[in-house]
Amino acid sequence: MKILVLESSTTSAKAMVYDTETNEFQVESVPYVFEHTDVTIHDAQKVFEQTAALGKKLCMGLQIDAISLGGTWHSLMLCNENMEPQTPVYLWSFTGAADICKELRKDKEYTNWFYQKTGCMVNAIYPVFKIKLLQKMGYAVEKYRFVGQGTYNTYRLTGEWVISDCVASGTGLMNTHTKQFDPEILEANGISMEQLPKIITYRDAMPLHKEGAELLGLTEGIPVIATNSDGGLNQIGSGAIEEGVMTFSVGTSGALRMTTAAPVLPKEPSTWCYVSPKAWLSGAATSGCCNCIDWFRKNYFENKVSYAEMEAGCKNIEDVPVFLPFLFGERCPGWDDDRNGGFVGVKPHHTIYDSYRAIQEGILFNLFQCYEELVALNGEPKKVMLSGGIMSSKIWTQMCADIFQKELTVDEVEHSSLIGGVALGMELLGILPDAKDFKSNSTEVVTPNPEMKEFYQKKYQEYLKWYRITKV
Repeated sequence: MKILVLESSTTSAKAMVYDTETNEFQVESVPYVFEHTDVTIHDAQKVFEQTAALGKKLCMGLQIDAISLGGTWHSLMLCNENMEPQTPVYLWSFTGAADICKELRKDKEYTNWFYQKTGCMVNAIYPVFKIKLLQKMGYAVEKYRFVGQGTYNTYRLTGEWVISDCVASGTGLMNTHTKQFDPEILEANGISMEQLPKIITYRDAMPLHKEGAELLGLTEGIPVIATNSDGGLNQIGSGAIEEGVMTFSVGTSGALRMTTAAPVLPKEPSTWCYVSPKAWLSGAATSGCCNCIDWFRKNYFENKVSYAEMEAGCKNIEDVPVFLPFLFGERCPGWDDDRNGGFVGVKPHHTIYDSYRAIQEGILFNLFQCYEELVALNGEPKKVMLSGGIMSSKIWTQMCADIFQKELTVDEVEHSSLIGGVALGMELLGILPDAKDFKSNSTEVVTPNPEMKEFYQKKYQEYLKWYRITKV
């Protein structure tokens, strides 16, 4: 049997066709092409069409037995009753609601009430606060449906206005304990249940309808699994469903996640707690990772120098500036969505390559802050599985292991979230009794150099000093 997985990620459309008999697959990823210069805003229709076109190309001439959809958490747009977009789709990285959230966070009682219910912080990334912003912008939000990119993709292929519990858990509207939209949260924000899609699980597959079939070049009736988040799917594709296993993704943004059997929330808001297709996730995420590196390459090298060439120019590792990776605001651990990033401790002898090295270090130090929060809450992980764009650099990957002083198991499959979608499809088709039985073939392990522990601990303390000094 063959499973098609389609994913609309932050920056690109992805598609995979997986043969369950041979365990072989084809995968393609293509950056989006559209007019928006603001990378935090997308055209939902064009994103879907580019994702569908890539899927059609990949499965041409093949018989597909199931379709599984993936995307990101936290996107939002307004649609009319016909599910036609009336605004752009605002991504997780859109921080327009930062001022609104900053005011709300002054009310500690409200912030904790919201956090303990939803597993989400009062922060601009969450759709519930994007709704407040749209209202402030003049939209009569009560006239619209609230839709994310993943929900829109599901609708375009099936005609059903639904949302997976996994994606819903990242809206700030769902009670993470009941896995249903929370009436008190809705009432507090002037939202009616009729404006929201029906919450379903990955088991509630729907048939591919006529329009979807025409777009993909397939036959009607193929079962479609509603969009689940790339973070939740990554946990499955990495074989990290068992408790005590941490997935560690360093891509456009960064995330560390541990599977838990029940919601885990500290008394003071710090980490987040969402729902994965199979369990709960206790996690922490950062806004600035490879997007900071892309920003640097574009603005300082005009994209004329390769990443490898930039890295090769980094001769000095002892004395580089400190980089605070908050170009897109701060998520964990401080949840300061209007925080700025930049370099501190710059000296006359520092070169452009020293700045690049500083960016690599600063990204990992922010992630290590998150790691310390998660360990304090859940205990030390028995295994850490690394994925994402970081793996294209052996130097950066080794730096990561040296900073964390943990063995990092490298996922051999680059697109673990797509493989997670495959696992759900295999369960749906009866090939696997349970998607959590899917096993990753990860064998490569990056071992930390103990001699670098003190070196990076000293640098980390310098980073923390500037982190605190610059905190408003």
